[in-house]
Amino acid sequence: MPRNEPMVGSGQHDFGAALLDPDLPLPEGITAPNGKKAARRFAIYRNNVTVSLIDALAGIFPALQRLVGETFFRDMARLYLVQEPPRSPVIFEYGGGFADFLSQFEPLAAYPYLPDVARLERAWLDAFHAADADPLHPGSLGAIPPERLADTTFTPHPATRIVQSRFAAISIFSASREERTLDGIRPANAEDGLITRPAYSVEVRQLPAGAADFFLALISGATLGEAADSTIARYPEFDLPSAISAMLEAGVFSACWFGEPNSEDPS
Repeated sequence: MPRNEPMVGSGQHDFGAALLDPDLPLPEGITAPNGKKAARRFAIYRNNVTVSLIDALAGIFPALQRLVGETFFRDMARLYLVQEPPRSPVIFEYGGGFADFLSQFEPLAAYPYLPDVARLERAWLDAFHAADADPLHPGSLGAIPPERLADTTFTPHPATRIVQSRFAAISIFSASREERTLDGIRPANAEDGLITRPAYSVEVRQLPAGAADFFLALISGATLGEAADSTIARYPEFDLPSAISAMLEAGVFSACWFGEPNSEDPS
């Protein structure tokens, strides 16, 4: 059994399942005072739990709710609760599989960009709750000898997230969060997004072609030279100096060093 998985008996499992699915019968052993039937009381409790979880999802995915409408969102969320009940007592952790649920939700088939909007919202919340860390100071790169820059590797900031989409998910996300219309946005245009928290506020940026691949290579442990070479090979017009400037401004990384890890003091 995984270390973090609590031991749940069949009675607890039936109780939890019945809380989220009104089609299931009243769990055994549930009674009202004086031994009376508790169906009505349990229904009230079930409704309170369901409403609380739907409210939590609405708070996590506000852009998505604005795009589909409150009534549709809440009906959709109710179906999701049955498919993926909470596995953590920490409410903001709920909804990790919501984007995948949306990608299989037939009524949304005509709007294939919505799952990626949900992924952006989830990434925004994860960045908001990520551990604190000072972003990499621009002077840290300047302190590295020019001949060693290509060997530089980076430590990603805990809040850094990247979402790559085949659709204009970043533009749609931003317009919805700012309560603007989608006029002028072409949903079929692919966009990449960078989510960071360099200070106290989460920031979302649309990235130029190649920048997401470059940052992801650095996050995975590639050296600056390796990441640049692989990105330029795929995107010949990639602007490396602009990408480096952007990553320092956005706080994508929290430390850097050159040579073998730990062979030099991180900057």
